[in-house]
Amino acid sequence: MSRPRPLGPRRLNEPRPARVRTAAGGRPVTIDGRTVEAVRETWLVEDRWWTVRPLRRRYWEVVTTCGRDLVVFRELDTAHPPGWFAQR
Repeated sequence: MSRPRPLGPRRLNEPRPARVRTAAGGRPVTIDGRTVEAVRETWLVEDRWWTVRPLRRRYWEVVTTCGRDLVVFRELDTAHPPGWFAQR
């Protein structure tokens, strides 16, 4: 028997925990066992600084050796769970 789907909107592109190995400077070299071929871009997001849970993340858009495009980020603020997360 299948579980009923929850009513209402659902969040798209929900971040999921990722296993990331990094090089010097924090650049990802593997993501969930996939080797990173190239870094397309990196950016820093700082938002909600006026709240009790500010958002501070370093994002990386990368291409793996199999040609897959991935976006990963690392939480930089202690108000959020530490670690790496993947989207897309």
